[in-house]
Amino acid sequence: MRLASLLAAALSMAAPAFAQTPIGDADAGKTVFAQCSACHEIGQGAKSRIGPHLNELFGRKAAGIDGFRYSKSLERAGADGLVWTLDKLDAYLENPRVLVSGTRMSFRGLRKKKDRDDVLAYLRAFSESPANIPEAEPTARKVEVELPPEVLAIKGDVAYGEYLSSECKTCHQLDGSDAGIPSITLWPEEDFVLAMHAYKQKIRIHPVMQMMAGRLSDEEIAALAAYFGSLE
Repeated sequence: MRLASLLAAALSMAAPAFAQTPIGDADAGKTVFAQCSACHEIGQGAKSRIGPHLNELFGRKAAGIDGFRYSKSLERAGADGLVWTLDKLDAYLENPRVLVSGTRMSFRGLRKKKDRDDVLAYLRAFSESPANIPEAEPTARKVEVELPPEVLAIKGDVAYGEYLSSECKTCHQLDGSDAGIPSITLWPEEDFVLAMHAYKQKIRIHPVMQMMAGRLSDEEIAALAAYFGSLE
């Protein structure tokens, strides 16, 4: 009987931590995830946009989605063996730059353990059944403004965008770091254009950004989008 108990315990310890460990309340985690949805998508049809999609996150190697432009720091962490296990995700969500010092993720972290547990429970629901990713409400890249196709089709001039960017760079950090100002480095160009026109039309509420965007032509917005989207 004692041998059977020891064998069961050993098998339990050998199982993946994220498959065995209870976390938190996934329904509450869906609410917490609203803080993440400006950059990350999850659920059927999720795509990588400002941040990588979060389907099948648990057990994924850091910087593990082919084709997504991660920070050099996160790429190095993945090459060194960082895998998104429960404990590593918990540490990253508490303070991203403690675990990966050069990450571009402009998020200050979730200081409350319950919030981290709940959102991790929500994320795990999209990681354990790769052939059957559950449905989720649309996340990230919420359409705030509709633009004519010809405006979205404008090809921005990167060099002109760099020339125009000096005012942006008084607040936004080129390395993607966040000092209370969200990062705009490596934003998808269409997302950048939509956001700037939302400020211009006063749909997004921020008086300084409304003023800044109001000064810009469609071509200038496209140029800024091309420049910030091209940065490494």
